[in-house]
This record gives sequence, structure tokens and C-alpha cells, in this order.
Amino acid sequence: MAKPKPVLDDPKGEALARDGTLNPHPEAISDTLFISNPFFDAKDLVQVRYEMVRRHQADGVPISNVARVFGVSRPTFYKAQSTLADHGLAGLIPQQRGPKDGHKLSAEIVGFVDELKAARPDLTLPQCIAEITARFGITVHRRSLERAMARQKKRPDSL
Repeated sequence: MAKPKPVLDDPKGEALARDGTLNPHPEAISDTLFISNPFFDAKDLVQVRYEMVRRHQADGVPISNVARVFGVSRPTFYKAQSTLADHGLAGLIPQQRGPKDGHKLSAEIVGFVDELKAARPDLTLPQCIAEITARFGITVHRRSLERAMARQKKRPDSL
């Protein structure tokens, strides 16, 4: 189940939420710059993570202290540090987690099912799954196949 979106009353907070960079726990940050300086915004996750890594690298603050005042675990600090080193500032923008598409259902398999359905329109999903197993040697969940077929119908190039 997806987390409910926070209701915001400021335009910057709304923009951060829309872009996926809204810090879910700004209240956990006890760093003095984020408390005393209006330039530093605890709601801006990218700014928080960058400043956290910078505080350790440039100011020499120990990682355990930095993690504590920024309200994160040490593994979270190490991940931010590694991501910043590997991908730069853009790497600190949160990415969608988990698989993006069905990893078993390649274009070849979806095309195979399309051909099956074209040749035999009365073919059921369990029969299609059995055909996939027989041809490709993989087991596919019924719902995965339904989603793949729905995505196929939505694509303009499939018309």
C-alpha cells in the first residue's frame, strides 16, 4: 500500500513532493545550520544528503556524529556518500525502488502471446501460460501476464 501524500501549505514543499525529493522526516534533523540558517531547508532531501556528506568530507565531522544530527543511520550516510561520489548531485535524487517491468516477460514472450491470441482468440490466460512454459521453459504468474498484455495494448506502436 502506498504511503499517503502529505498535505503541504507552501509552494516549495509541494514542488519537492511532486519531484519526489521531499524529506519524509525533516523534524529528525538537529544540525545547527538547518535550524538557524533559512538557506538550509530540512524538507529538501537532496540538500540534506549533500550537506550531510559535505559536513563529513570538508569539515571532518565523524560519520557517527553526522548521521546522528542529520537523523539517519550510518548505512544511509555511506549510501549517500557512495552515490554522490559515483553519480554526482543528481544521484542523490531518490529513484523508484524495485523492478520497473516484468523481468520474465520479454518482448519476445509478449509477441508470442499476441500471435497465439491472434491465431486462437478463445485462448484463456492459463492456456497461454501453459504455452509459454512449453515454449520458453519459464513459469509466469497470471497477473504478470495480464499486466504485460495491458501495457502492450497501451503502446501506440502496437496498433
